[in-house]
Amino acid sequence: MLQVLNVKGTVNFLRHALPISIFSAVLVLGSIASLATKGINWGLDFTGGTVVELEFSKPADLNAIRSDLVTEAVGGAVVQNFGSSRDVLIRLPVKDDFKSEDQVNDVMAAVTQLDSAVIQKRVEFVGPQVGKELAEQGGLAVLVALICILIYVSFRFEWRLALGSVAALAHDIIVTLGVFSVLQLEFDLTVLAGLLTVVGYSLNDTIVVFDRIRENFLKLRKSLPEEVVNISITQTMSRTIITTGTTLVVVVALFLKGGTMIHGFATALLMGIFVGTFSSIYVASFLAIKLGINREHMMPVEIEKEGADQDALMP
Repeated sequence: MLQVLNVKGTVNFLRHALPISIFSAVLVLGSIASLATKGINWGLDFTGGTVVELEFSKPADLNAIRSDLVTEAVGGAVVQNFGSSRDVLIRLPVKDDFKSEDQVNDVMAAVTQLDSAVIQKRVEFVGPQVGKELAEQGGLAVLVALICILIYVSFRFEWRLALGSVAALAHDIIVTLGVFSVLQLEFDLTVLAGLLTVVGYSLNDTIVVFDRIRENFLKLRKSLPEEVVNISITQTMSRTIITTGTTLVVVVALFLKGGTMIHGFATALLMGIFVGTFSSIYVASFLAIKLGINREHMMPVEIEKEGADQDALMP
């Protein structure tokens, strides 16, 4: 049991740390199970396919275009606005029985019936091998980011805090990927960018808490580690609420009004903000306590001055 905290108004956050940590572990295990069984619904950026950009003479009816693209060659096409309401981007999946040129011809035949003045602005083909390389490089980018963060936090703070921060970041990424796997949401390059943004956002929140923990360990000499962590989280909570609230306003606006192009990006950010906020408290800080963090670990290393031993021997 924790002793009575010696700072007025401190909230005992760690009182609920164990059940929430168990809940987080269940989320991570469930996400891993879904990723292993259902996998990820990779977008055309990773699986390959043909991209057709069209310009209509009037605002395009996306639902009408989708209903016309029901042939065997272009089934499963992704139709979305690209810039203005007259510009449309159509992503066609790879079909083994159909060439890319045949797919483009079917698309043009369908859209010409809706608008005879439609203009084909560009056609690009992304091979499956290129998509595979993008997936590998994206995963490598996330892994390198976690390793660099581990090294940075280890130098700036202490290795126990570093492990806590990396565990929290891995928790955020795995849970976010798990949501995309369970719901089978399309995972494209914008979602990957959202994941990297979540890493930076969650790390920033964790670093603010850790910085206050280090300061309070040096000031509150007689307090237990749990007390110091509770005090530090309480002192930074107003900043966390303001930062999270203002960020959510922007992300919700992107999610509701941003359009199909950045819908996946906004979804990844929404999930990352929610899981990243509580992981900074109940994963990073709680794990550091379980690893035995204390005041001695936060003390700066004393550097012996040159010639100090000779001065001590002088009468």
